[in-house]
Amino acid sequence: SASRAGSSGAGKKNLVFLGSPQVAASVLDTLLAASGSPDSAFQVAAVVTQPPAAKNRGRKLMPSAVAQLALDRGFPEELIFTPERAREAMDYGGNGFIVISDAMQESFLSDLKDVKPDVCITAAYGNILPQRFLDIPPCGTVNIHPSLLPQYRGAAPVQRALQDGVAETGVSLAYTVRALDAGPVIACEKFSVDECIRAPELLGILFDIGSKLLINELPSILDGSAKEKAQPQDDSKATLAPKLNSEESWLSFDQEAKVLHNKVRAFAGWPGTRAKLQLVNQNGESDLLEIKVITTKVSTSCDKVEDENEILFSGSSLLIPCSGPTWLEVLELQLPGKKVTAARDFWNGLRGQKLLKSP
Repeated sequence: SASRAGSSGAGKKNLVFLGSPQVAASVLDTLLAASGSPDSAFQVAAVVTQPPAAKNRGRKLMPSAVAQLALDRGFPEELIFTPERAREAMDYGGNGFIVISDAMQESFLSDLKDVKPDVCITAAYGNILPQRFLDIPPCGTVNIHPSLLPQYRGAAPVQRALQDGVAETGVSLAYTVRALDAGPVIACEKFSVDECIRAPELLGILFDIGSKLLINELPSILDGSAKEKAQPQDDSKATLAPKLNSEESWLSFDQEAKVLHNKVRAFAGWPGTRAKLQLVNQNGESDLLEIKVITTKVSTSCDKVEDENEILFSGSSLLIPCSGPTWLEVLELQLPGKKVTAARDFWNGLRGQKLLKSP
């Protein structure tokens, strides 16, 4: 079955795509569209993605976004490979990447060899690829990485860049080598970051730019000239972007408001940002209130009140005092088990109770 795709497009090079989430599905969509044009030099010969996972509180096994898109576009199901991941994790600088187990690896590698890939393309695949995989495609494996390498190598480049408050980031096309995101860079494109953009939005934009960059560079990747012009990375300038974990999602108001605002943007999508507040009723009794902070701004114009821990409301925002003269404006928040709500509606629901920062 695998060889069928290999023989259909005479003279076309075989491309195997590896990716899993929604942002990778948009790259596959671009590749499938481009491969359909009569003068295309390549065809998508197989798709490799994460196995189906339980979504919506573990009810139903759902295919990855990439597998779903491939099926929706009529891609043959037997050419969508979903190698299982082994339980043992290989730790690269705290990233907890996964290696594929031996038996699965054998069967997957033999399926892959049958497809005869000339080139492999990865976009947010989520698995470390073994050397024996990298040895298969003669034109190499190329990764779309959403940062300006060697900055932000690792699992969460977009999130860590936003958390650092960068004004500029970008996307790189780089050859995959055994070391994490360390291969020679074929091309990159810069992108200016405004102060409001959040991680899911920025990821989408960067992979969109990356897929166009890839289409432009594919001829040179397939004829080998990209290998000649690719620039080795300067390892001394490398920075790491380790995977996010849910323990990091707490906001601490003894930091500056800008630091917190950047974290809210960076962690939007997953794992989100949480804060503990104190609710004080008319009798002076206090209750702990846990909220998810959804949308924020930074404010420096607020006269401090008598109680430096008191949270105020102004315009359409909660004003939370932070380090120095800075205030975090919270425009939208979410209470446990409830929908996202505007700060005004939340404030009106307090009915005169006081809100304080949690000690």
